[in-house]
Amino acid sequence: MGRLGLTEEARKVHAFVLKSGFEFDSYVRSSLIGVFADLGCVEVARLLFDEMPKRSLVCWNALISGLVRGREFEGAISVFEKMAEEGLEPDEATLVSTLSACVQLRNLELWKKFRRYINESFKFSLPIGNVLLDLYAKCGCLDLARTSFDGMPMRNVISWTNMISGYLNLGRLHEARELFDSSPTKDIILWTTMLNGYVQYNQYEEALSLFQKMSMKRIKLDKFTVVTLLTACANLGALEQGEWIHEYIKNNMIQTDAVISTALIEMYSKCGCIEKAMEVFRNVQGRKDAKSWTSIVCALARNGQAARALEMFSDMQMYGAKPDDITFIGVLAACSHGGLLNEGRRYFYEMKEIHRIEPRIDHYGCFIDLLGRFGLLEEAKELIERTSNVKDCDVLSLWGSLLGACRIHGNAEMGKRIVKKVVDYESRDSGLHVSIANLYAAAGRWEDVYRVRGKMKDTGVKKTPGCSSIASYSDIPVLNSMNRVMEMKEMEEVDKGLMGAVS
Repeated sequence: MGRLGLTEEARKVHAFVLKSGFEFDSYVRSSLIGVFADLGCVEVARLLFDEMPKRSLVCWNALISGLVRGREFEGAISVFEKMAEEGLEPDEATLVSTLSACVQLRNLELWKKFRRYINESFKFSLPIGNVLLDLYAKCGCLDLARTSFDGMPMRNVISWTNMISGYLNLGRLHEARELFDSSPTKDIILWTTMLNGYVQYNQYEEALSLFQKMSMKRIKLDKFTVVTLLTACANLGALEQGEWIHEYIKNNMIQTDAVISTALIEMYSKCGCIEKAMEVFRNVQGRKDAKSWTSIVCALARNGQAARALEMFSDMQMYGAKPDDITFIGVLAACSHGGLLNEGRRYFYEMKEIHRIEPRIDHYGCFIDLLGRFGLLEEAKELIERTSNVKDCDVLSLWGSLLGACRIHGNAEMGKRIVKKVVDYESRDSGLHVSIANLYAAAGRWEDVYRVRGKMKDTGVKKTPGCSSIASYSDIPVLNSMNRVMEMKEMEEVDKGLMGAVS
């Protein structure tokens, strides 16, 4: 009931319990506490708990686990501490729930408070061992995690997943893959964890290569797996594989929600199939949320369809969806790509003044690129000088973009002033160095060109072919669907840990 979001039905059951005289039954009350906590009605859950004249361990566990599932991690730890003060000894379920809260808070110090309970009460428990392993790994203590993993008298697939995730979180892909290959059993979660690790570190070919091995095992894909694979296909331009995954989604009745739709839109748009991306967008079930609208705005911008992107942005607002910072990256990129100066200027300032969104480096980059295209170099320079909430290293990329515009428009004088501004920075931005060298070359100052290139060589700065100091349109963000997927996966892991403790 709680997992299904049936709040009204839960209230009816509560009313029935009150009429029937079972309101103080420990198991009935603990079930109600858990249901209301799952529904996000934390205050109701706490009230039900506080009203009990005598609280059993079952009720304490219901409140703690409910708070963890409701992402009230500090509240869960506070309840555990209160329980300890009252002299009640925790059981395995209590400790797994409380340690799960520590994992989500990435707080290793809190674990020290609970160590005595584990040492005194439990010789070895697989659920507790797994959550401890997860805690060490997520806190970055990989040596401690590996020692714990190697010392476990028994392991299950959760143990292997937690240890592999620890390696992946720190970018140690080789060690993660070695451990993955040696795992005796692999479920869909473990496969997806390894696939996602490759995608997170831009190793898209490795991800698809691993998927080929996975498909030979005939393992059924889930929502998280298909989003991970679509992300890899999008970044490789692997249209054939992306279309296969789309067909798989249809044939296996995987619900095409906002996250999957956005991943499909990103894949098709990055493969240049903008009409297929539009078809996916039109087929989104129910009311389209802001992220769905953002995905299609950015997709159109990425494919050079500025007018359609701005039309979609207008429709988005008309239908009541609220644009966010990512939406405006797509809007400003569309204006820059389409040479829409007046629209770009209007949206840039509306973003802050009307929508209360502070510009980030991406927004500045798009607008400065637009100003540079029109030769409005002085306005661009003044804007860079007024930037706020932008790191020095990012400001350098803006100066690099303006340097490129100075070269195109033949403004050597401003270029010299910009060079003077940036020479004091210890920059390893190859795009910036190349812009400076090109500016000197345009002015015929070949000694300065050789000096800049010599500095690049001496400091190990390598030129990246085909790259600008400002992100290209193919890099326009869509949704960050992977982040949303990982958030949902994280909560599923919490739930699994809690369920494992009571099963």
